Amino acid sequence: MASAANSEDNLRCSVCLNIFKKPVTIPCGHNFCLNCIDNYWDTIDTTFQCPLCMEKFLNRPMLRVNTILAQMAADFKESFEEKYFETPDKAVNGTVLCGLCTGAKLAAVKSCLVCFMSYCETHLEPHLRIQAMKKHKLIDPVENPESRMCKTHDEPLELFCKVEEMFVCESCKNSDHKKHKIVSLKEEANCRKYTLEKDKENADQMIQERKQKILEIERSVEASRKKAAKALSSSKHSITGMVDYINRSYAELTEVVDIKQKKFETERKGFIKELEADIMQIKQQKLKLDQVSISNDPMIFLENLLSLTIPHPSVKDWFGVNFDSDEILLQEATAQLEATVMREIRMLCDPDLKEMQRHAVDVTLDPDTANLFLHVSPDGKQVTYGEKKRNLPDKPERFEQVLNVLAKEGFSSGKFYYEVEVKDKTNWDLGVVNQSINRKGDIRLSPKNGYWIIGLKKGKELTANVSPVVSLKVRETPQKIGVFVDYEVGQVLFYDVDTRACIFSYTGCNFTMKLFPFFSHCCNDDYRNAAPLIITPVKQNR
Repeated sequence: MASAANSEDNLRCSVCLNIFKKPVTIPCGHNFCLNCIDNYWDTIDTTFQCPLCMEKFLNRPMLRVNTILAQMAADFKESFEEKYFETPDKAVNGTVLCGLCTGAKLAAVKSCLVCFMSYCETHLEPHLRIQAMKKHKLIDPVENPESRMCKTHDEPLELFCKVEEMFVCESCKNSDHKKHKIVSLKEEANCRKYTLEKDKENADQMIQERKQKILEIERSVEASRKKAAKALSSSKHSITGMVDYINRSYAELTEVVDIKQKKFETERKGFIKELEADIMQIKQQKLKLDQVSISNDPMIFLENLLSLTIPHPSVKDWFGVNFDSDEILLQEATAQLEATVMREIRMLCDPDLKEMQRHAVDVTLDPDTANLFLHVSPDGKQVTYGEKKRNLPDKPERFEQVLNVLAKEGFSSGKFYYEVEVKDKTNWDLGVVNQSINRKGDIRLSPKNGYWIIGLKKGKELTANVSPVVSLKVRETPQKIGVFVDYEVGQVLFYDVDTRACIFSYTGCNFTMKLFPFFSHCCNDDYRNAAPLIITPVKQNR
């Protein structure tokens, strides 16, 4: 073995460490592959030396292939590859090899559980011929035949216990597994194969079903994308048409107002001319009156006055004539139009929501106000319904009969905004309330009683608690509600945060005391309404 190893080392290039290819001998006597030594010297500018002994040569040596060394290398490589490929140590593709074959091993046809050996057809012959060996247990060829023997009874593991799911021998069957259901390995394997095939078929079917679902989802996404594009195009067309109509209406209104103003000015110029004519007549009368000489003698004064003929001026009585314009009526009409358009746009998608979200405040639930069946999370951001009533003191601020809770924070001025997740709930109420609301007994939710709220009933009926109750129309059931309050203006707005649409607005409110955010979990509804109300951080849309 040492000789063979040394021979192999002598046939390897010390540069690439592989068997020589075109070996050459340099003047110092060392051997290298032709390409290896050439490439090595190409990296040196002036001095050429041996990579092993470092002997230097003045000139680059002339290189020729050492034919004897080349033949030895070729012979060794050929014998090495023949040995490697013709006598494999391991089975290929699961084939069990004969344990007695030398050189090229043949595939085994049987394994012996007595000899613990696998045999090809030739080496199996003694087991078929010799009487004593005919008693050996032969099985289909397997790796490690000794693993097929029972370690307790030293018998073949040919049976399977279905109760403990383990391999057993005949003695195991008649002892520890006497009352268990025992079958042959082949029967169990066939049963398991059948089940496995069914599982594979089911797996294939499930894969196909899910691929089909993926296709459906992809189609739905594409359809949704087309619908969204169509909706945007239609909305753009409608809004563009509306803007164009408003512009044309403004142009028409401008023309009408201009005509009206010109008519007004013409009419007023006529009035001025009439007034100027009246003034002229009055002045003429006054001149005639000035002609009457005033005398202290009454007779002379009367004689002079009676001698003149002064007709009374025929002028118009202007006392009842009004010169006010209808500007106020026009302003009221445009203001009403603006309010109507803004309200409808808010219901579609309010562009002012981003500005309102800038007034976001940190709201936390007040456990001292929570009904005893409600549980407020430690961080004060969630409220859930509990089956058991909590054993806590009944404080004046606590809701007694209804499942309500207020926020700790109250507001008596300015603007504030917060958001509440209502996902997976069938019933809820949200909004703001006066500090003075009744917390005990029956409660009527209306602005008259200090409640400005909206709510969901039966998972689909969205209402505003005004008198009478108003049913709210929405495109889809909201998953997150935004509440905006402008204390000074007297306004409470409710938003579907996901669609950015205004659901409802209380306007013209007269707030006179501190307002608190209000939350009603409502009944559990046989666990259909078990989801919590969650105060979520406000993420401003950009």
